Amino acid sequence: MMTSRYAMFAAIVLAFIAPAVAIAASPDCQSHKEAERYIAASEAEWAASVPTNDSSVVKRILADDVVWVLDGDVVDKRAAIRGAEEGPGDFVANHLLYAHVRIFGDMAVVQGSEAWEKKGGDKGRFVWTDTWLCRNGQWQIIAAEDVSVPEAGEPASPASNTDA
Repeated sequence: MMTSRYAMFAAIVLAFIAPAVAIAASPDCQSHKEAERYIAASEAEWAASVPTNDSSVVKRILADDVVWVLDGDVVDKRAAIRGAEEGPGDFVANHLLYAHVRIFGDMAVVQGSEAWEKKGGDKGRFVWTDTWLCRNGQWQIIAAEDVSVPEAGEPASPASNTDA
């Protein structure tokens, strides 16, 4: 009788403590402040890599199973890397305007915007939301949605978003 009580008590304690221990023992995903800094810096690096052909950022921050919707097209990691390696296309500049990082345990949602310029002088912004997940001790983007919008003051017509 006494042994079964101890066994039941131990089972109850383990049921409540095991999840906390598993979370604490999971690979290091940094403190929230460190994760926020890493994610914001990575978003800035990704923006800066657009006109430079630097695919190393895309390789590092996109998860293998990422789903990225870019102006209505679905892009996977291989296509994103290929696009980065092929070059900037018409982009001559791109930089992060802001990235608002919100962390929820091992996930983060980041909403941000970038300013870009293309050959021929067209200017605009990317407005986006990225979902990050810390897996195996590494923060990576698992889902992204980017929309190109004309610079303020420009007409919001399809012609203003075409490549020149």
